[in-house]
Amino acid sequence: MTAREPEAPPGIEEIRRAAEALAGLLPLPTPLIYSPALSERLDAHVSLKLEFANPIGAFKIRGGVFLAGELAAELRSTGLVTASTGNHGQSIAYAAGLHGLRAVVFVPEGANPDKVASMRRLGAEVREQGARFDAANAAALEFAAEHAMRYVAVDEPLLLPGVATGALEVLDPDGGQQPDTELAIVPLGAGSGACGWVLTREGLGAACEVWAVQSARAPAGHDSWREGRIVERPDETMAEGVATGIGFEGAQAILRDRLDDFLLVEDETIAAAVVELLEQAHLLVEPAGATPLAAANQARERLAGRRVVLVLSGANITLAQLRGFLAAT
Repeated sequence: MTAREPEAPPGIEEIRRAAEALAGLLPLPTPLIYSPALSERLDAHVSLKLEFANPIGAFKIRGGVFLAGELAAELRSTGLVTASTGNHGQSIAYAAGLHGLRAVVFVPEGANPDKVASMRRLGAEVREQGARFDAANAAALEFAAEHAMRYVAVDEPLLLPGVATGALEVLDPDGGQQPDTELAIVPLGAGSGACGWVLTREGLGAACEVWAVQSARAPAGHDSWREGRIVERPDETMAEGVATGIGFEGAQAILRDRLDDFLLVEDETIAAAVVELLEQAHLLVEPAGATPLAAANQARERLAGRRVVLVLSGANITLAQLRGFLAAT
């Protein structure tokens, strides 16, 4: 397989090629399950895409494994460097180990300890830098330049074909799990998940709206999309999977004319959605993974009668977070 950097967003053939490359390397497809309880409460046909059903408990593993496979031959003597609040770093750590590459991951100080432990367990060298993602990212860029290693941004274009395979599993008219899906709600941090859905929808010509959702306490992606330019905003959310302080140009360029809507939800409603998924669907997800349900609850009247997929992007919740959420209900 020839390594290359896509000059344009991946089309459906490249996404299908990524699906073939991931076959046998990951337990795919991830399940899509219908939820009678949520369907009844939201007055819609609600299904849950369990993107956490993989070795790292997060959707990002798709992109990391595809990218590492594409670049493995040229990176044997150097390796990969990235910055992450957790799930992206786990993806790169897992993918590097799978393909025999070195991985260095920079994380903010106080990052999710379970995710940090997982990265180390997977063989990555983890370095703490700064209070928020942006400081860790700056350190990762500097380290990559100093050591001639391949820096992998959270919105790296070469991640997208792999990430998009999750949407392909649902929307593919040739054996997809639910090709007649009318609406998919996707968490957004850097934006690769939402980009994967809009590009797959576009490539297939599917009649499926795609909404992104982000915490109101870290609205940089949302505000960048609304304003049509990259903006910085405070990053104060407890949902680290959607915690960024600036919009990402690569993702925003893809989403700008393709995304159908973008919602903001409060951290309190995210926490409530974590508990609701545990109670109503018997599924335990991390805060970012619960944002689609928080958005669905907020926009309930717009879901009525529709076939809806909520993309549960990750399950790496800490015991301390879960105890806090349960105590608050």
